[in-house]
Amino acid sequence: MKIKVVRKEHIFEPGKYFMQCHASTLIRFKNRDILSAWFGGTHEGHKDVAIWCSMRKEGKWGEPVKVADEEGVPCWNPVLFKDEKDKVYLFYKVGPNPRTWYTKLIVSEDMGNSWSSPKELVDGDIGGRGPVKNKIITLSNGTWLAPASIETDTSWDAFVDISKDHGRTWIKSSMVPLNHDNLQGKGVIQPTLWESKPGKVHMLLRSTEGFIYRSDSNDYGSTWCEAYPTNLPNNNSGIDLVKMKDDRLVLVYNPVSGNWAVRTPIACSISSDNGSTWSENFILDHNENPIDRTDGEFSYPAVIAEGNHIYITYTWKRQTIAYWELEV
Repeated sequence: MKIKVVRKEHIFEPGKYFMQCHASTLIRFKNRDILSAWFGGTHEGHKDVAIWCSMRKEGKWGEPVKVADEEGVPCWNPVLFKDEKDKVYLFYKVGPNPRTWYTKLIVSEDMGNSWSSPKELVDGDIGGRGPVKNKIITLSNGTWLAPASIETDTSWDAFVDISKDHGRTWIKSSMVPLNHDNLQGKGVIQPTLWESKPGKVHMLLRSTEGFIYRSDSNDYGSTWCEAYPTNLPNNNSGIDLVKMKDDRLVLVYNPVSGNWAVRTPIACSISSDNGSTWSENFILDHNENPIDRTDGEFSYPAVIAEGNHIYITYTWKRQTIAYWELEV
């Protein structure tokens, strides 16, 4: 595997707009502009945390702009999605914590320059429908598949939300089977998805068990096999994956084992056999001697691909969002 670094930069100056930020997402337009979003405020879960965006045009990032906020209630985990007509959807969570949050949606018809009024994705939802962290994928039959999960006081579980009408309505899949009796922690959340062949869909999942878990579907995501551990380490932190045009998979994650273990280094790895084996890790960021957990945090990646180019964002010490472009 040969990886060339095309560029690496920070989207904005650390500490200029808010004290902390986290959970980035990104999309790329046909004119090569990049739109990224994240949540920012005093700290994760604080009532002033809102959703922010920035556009990369003509080689540089624009000033961050607040695009969604809820008075007195934190916002979380934005997810950007672009349909075939370049209509942009921005999903995000609202609520005091993941156990009681719900999903809102705003839409842009002009590449993120202006946004619609927010609306609930699913009326009456508690716990979070739609994408929980990672991007929606469009299947070979045109269906949209949103990777979702639920967190309760005692367990974590995953599912997908299915839309066959371009996001107007959503159908919840069956839950991904998981034998909680055999687990040390709460379970699995925050899937990332790909389709290998028509109808054959797969997910990798963040887990509390020290390893990334996987589940597979043979019916376009309606039902799933029991989630099983891979040999990829996972520190109970977010992951993301993208399938390239040539069917290679690119995974971005912290190659660290242990529940709530340190979130450094962050790396990408490539699979040419549908996720059975992975190449040696390409390290993006690492701090061997952090003064505290925040100083050593490079986490919650988002990754997309166009041709043989890979575009990545992730949390950099909770102070800014790192952006990389790689050529594979």
